[in-house]
Amino acid sequence: MRSSRRRRAFLAATGLVAVLTLTATACNSGDDRASGGSTASSSQSGDDKIKIPDDIKDKLKEHGIDVDQWASDGWKNWDKDKWLSEAKDFVNPVIEGLWKPERMKSAKDPDKTISAKDAAADQGISDPDPAPVDAQAEKTPYHDHAAPVGKVFFDSPEGSMVCSGTVIKDVNHPGKSNLVWTAGHCVHAGGSGGWYRNIAFVPSYNDQGKSESELGSATASEIAPYGQWWADWASTSNEWISGGDETGGAGAPYDYAVLHVKPEQGTKSLEETVGNALDVDFSAPSAQDVSAMGAWGYPAAPPYNGLNMFKCVDKPGRLSLDPTLPTMYRIGCTMTGGSSGGGWFRVVDGETKLVSNTSIGPSDNTWLAGPQLGKGAEQLYETMSKEYGGQ
Repeated sequence: MRSSRRRRAFLAATGLVAVLTLTATACNSGDDRASGGSTASSSQSGDDKIKIPDDIKDKLKEHGIDVDQWASDGWKNWDKDKWLSEAKDFVNPVIEGLWKPERMKSAKDPDKTISAKDAAADQGISDPDPAPVDAQAEKTPYHDHAAPVGKVFFDSPEGSMVCSGTVIKDVNHPGKSNLVWTAGHCVHAGGSGGWYRNIAFVPSYNDQGKSESELGSATASEIAPYGQWWADWASTSNEWISGGDETGGAGAPYDYAVLHVKPEQGTKSLEETVGNALDVDFSAPSAQDVSAMGAWGYPAAPPYNGLNMFKCVDKPGRLSLDPTLPTMYRIGCTMTGGSSGGGWFRVVDGETKLVSNTSIGPSDNTWLAGPQLGKGAEQLYETMSKEYGGQ
């Protein structure tokens, strides 16, 4: 692991999303294309028109984004000069019908983000490598046996990708949360790139745990029982935006993100729809004081295929990538890429709470590491809740 400078104090970085509605047309060979009208206007109507408020159009123009081109596959153009990086630049238009079942199944794990190269276990405070813990398949239906876990889909320059995420409570909107916790590297490329595109969350994906052959004839409600939820706001840490890289880098201890989502169809909140949400534990307890943590997610790299939910439970240890960076939690676990962003849970006074998320792991898939969620993560969460939770 290369050395890194001491980072400045955490500042919550919140991404403003242009809330658009596009309509996708069905195409062959999985090449999903979006179609729209020739002129964007808030006064237009009809399924073949893009409805964009004037202030949002102006916002897009500031970044050199042509809405009509975006509607005609412009979102696939990853021109480096236009790959929006800053938090204020996040744009994630809703492309209705884009994430079809076949496209979901073909999404790959972001494997470049799950390798902790030269983890430097002799630096800082690190415990010995944990013994591998075989991931266990979650019982079905998932919504009855697991926390409100789902899959996060997004498009990157390398193609369609997948992570995991968890529905979390919104303290300022009790019972009506639209917040999802995931990893920073599932929404932003870090120092070398910008925001990913077409970010959507599917809670309890493949709720019945069907096999690949069975999913071939599965209904939309069996694949996405609670529908698809598009990120209309997103936040990740400045440390991830500036220091994250293919192996986690200096951004790994800050590799977390919060999404505010809206349903592709309907008006009910995510928490009301799913019927559950978890509190987030921002106390950052010492690993030595916690008897067990569990990681949940949808591993997608071999020997897994990303279609089923798995879990690992272990006593956490400490992992230090650099003495100048916060120590991370580490547990034994054989889950692979695709589980990234999945929540880590612990029981506090009889209540299950989210305490971390999957960030990095070694190439031999014997353990996973996740960030401690302290004051910086809490500030990010509170900003999302107060400023965007009611949107």
